[in-house]
Amino acid sequence: MPPPDAARYATIHKARSTFAVAPNLLDYGAACAAFSWDRARKDLSDLPSGGLNIAYEAVDRHARGPRAERVALRWIGKAGERRDITYRELAASTNRFANALQSMGAKAGDGVFVLLGRVPELYVAMLGALKAKCVVSPLFSAFGPEPIATRMEIGEARVLVTTEALYRRKVEALRERLPKLDCVILVDADQDGEGTLSWRKLTQASSETFEIQATDPQETALLHFTSGTTGRPKGVIHVHEAVVTHYMTGLYALDLHENDRFWCTADPGWVTGTSYGVIAPLVHGVTNIVVEAEFDAPTWYGVLAQDKVSVWYTAPTAIRMMMKLGAAAVKDYDLSALRFAASVGEPLNAEAVVWGMEAFGMPFHDNWWQTETGGIMIANFASMDIKPGSMGRPLPGIEAAIVRRNSDGGVETVSAGEEGELALRSGWPSMMRGYLHEEARYKKCFLGEWYLTGDLARCDQDGYFWFVGRADDVIKSSGHLIGPFEVESALMEHPAVAEAAVIGKPDPIAGEIVKAFVALRLGFDADEAMRKELLGHARKRLGAAVAPKEIEFRVNLPKTRSGKIMRRLLKARELGMPEGDLSTLESDER
Repeated sequence: MPPPDAARYATIHKARSTFAVAPNLLDYGAACAAFSWDRARKDLSDLPSGGLNIAYEAVDRHARGPRAERVALRWIGKAGERRDITYRELAASTNRFANALQSMGAKAGDGVFVLLGRVPELYVAMLGALKAKCVVSPLFSAFGPEPIATRMEIGEARVLVTTEALYRRKVEALRERLPKLDCVILVDADQDGEGTLSWRKLTQASSETFEIQATDPQETALLHFTSGTTGRPKGVIHVHEAVVTHYMTGLYALDLHENDRFWCTADPGWVTGTSYGVIAPLVHGVTNIVVEAEFDAPTWYGVLAQDKVSVWYTAPTAIRMMMKLGAAAVKDYDLSALRFAASVGEPLNAEAVVWGMEAFGMPFHDNWWQTETGGIMIANFASMDIKPGSMGRPLPGIEAAIVRRNSDGGVETVSAGEEGELALRSGWPSMMRGYLHEEARYKKCFLGEWYLTGDLARCDQDGYFWFVGRADDVIKSSGHLIGPFEVESALMEHPAVAEAAVIGKPDPIAGEIVKAFVALRLGFDADEAMRKELLGHARKRLGAAVAPKEIEFRVNLPKTRSGKIMRRLLKARELGMPEGDLSTLESDER
């Protein structure tokens, strides 16, 4: 909802005279009226062998043309070391890895999981595996052993690319759970080991020439994981045709131009870091900045200045952390090259949008999408007036609506300003093609032609969409989607824990933090020592990004008569909200 301070948060009007570069989308209405996905597809190239392949669009078509010597990846290491990789060099290195995969017997459709920090080998492995028509699944390197093993089980991992340290700490002990894992490739090993292969030996022995075989646009390319409120993480299936959405959203939502230097701060272990930290910028043939280090405001400002970043895609959590330091901290850096800044991961509050004007001379352009949508669906465009706090308007080619279920079992749209569920008319190229091994769960996301997002929103008279809340209780923390069940399961593994329930608790920096309510078994004391022990246990099992930040002990947890823990009741009491219908409540000892 728009904040009460109307003067400060009034619409930010865009005048054409203020554009440093003419936006790709100047007339929203005309662009929507003229748009078709078939015409968008024609902006890309066909494989010489036939079909459509993400890696060919992102690498080879540039390496074979006038962009061959342009820097594709500019990597900046934690210690400040730098490495530039041109499109020609990226083509050669990804060809080597594609050949290495085939030499090991990897076939089209095999799962290649990549567990790495933001190092060059991560990008080579992902793109090389796509060339070999394998299914790529990047994993967040800060995950603990259990989330990694669970995802590799679901995805039937055949190949894992990682480092020696990550393998020893997080995978080796659980390898017996992964019977289909044939090959573990260590990027920092000079020699093969027991059950592992050396990346250097494999790639050095492979040819720099590789011809991508004919690729059906509907062949599976990417497997991303997202968590629900119950059950295991969902494996979201995306196909090679998704690259058409990556291209068009890079053009319109991120306003990428020929000579841009683009920086997406998201890790490729999350869908944003793959779609917009790897694919979209490379498909556009721009220079993609890759920063290995985690967030540190002075370091980030230094990258923006030194590398003359022109388009910057970041997260609300980072923006809020920068806000804490104040706008004055930005003034020592020459950011004159920056012309467009965007945000995604969770709703961006109006204050942060406006703060961008104060600190960077431009607003942050919020946008909305999901792992399931594969690409940006709703955005604040470079040429468009901004209503601070709004998600913006749908991309050309995307039909969005606010709907409610009706008595006939279908959905009906609601009037402007009314709240309901955000829905998208199905059919865009990056729409998920399924949840792996969970067809029934996938079908529940659709009613007729509408994909139901699970997010509650409203649309105003001008066609701007506003996020209201989530229809379920998935937790969004620092841009990460966290399923309560996964955290609760890890806590339940501790011998002291009888029951556990997890909620998202609002946090000014992370958006939400994970808070756990725990009931202990008899014989264990609910004291500070136990709290610290459980926090440490959860961090070891899940990683710091997923583990709870707070634990509250309870004698018992509120349950329905069917035995289901009522997370919504815990959250309502935590936040002082109405408790709602308690007719199904059975036990409620505090």
